[in-house]
Amino acid sequence: MADLNQQHYLTQEKKQELEQELKRLKTIERKKIAEDLDYAKSLGDLSENAEYHEARDKQADIEDRIKELEEILRHAKIIVNCHSETVEVGTTVVMSRDGGPEEEFVVVGSEEFDLTACRISYESPLGATLLGHKKGETVKVSTPRGEIEYKIIEIK
Repeated sequence: MADLNQQHYLTQEKKQELEQELKRLKTIERKKIAEDLDYAKSLGDLSENAEYHEARDKQADIEDRIKELEEILRHAKIIVNCHSETVEVGTTVVMSRDGGPEEEFVVVGSEEFDLTACRISYESPLGATLLGHKKGETVKVSTPRGEIEYKIIEIK
């Protein structure tokens, strides 16, 4: 669940995606779950009615997600690919781990974290360590497997 009053960094595309999900949950999913609950109630004894309990659980999940999305969107800050001299949310960082090949990552908010797309959260150990550093600097990140050293090659 999203932290209360926490800033949520999103790209414009991700914000629109979350707005669409929220609209779908409020209009289509709420209506469907209400129909499911009415049907389940018509089956009789609610204490032993599996359909009713399943629908209630699904309703609770939908309502939780609606609250989470509303909170994220209420505190959303749109990020753009910025060109800065220091690493910040929205920058692309080219770096080398322990002298190995270059790797490129975009620093994003937690809602857009996706390692397969080379998008790291500013809240992750690596993302948090990189913030505020400049090209040419070396940072050390503590991981469960030990400390890893990264050299910042370029900030885009």
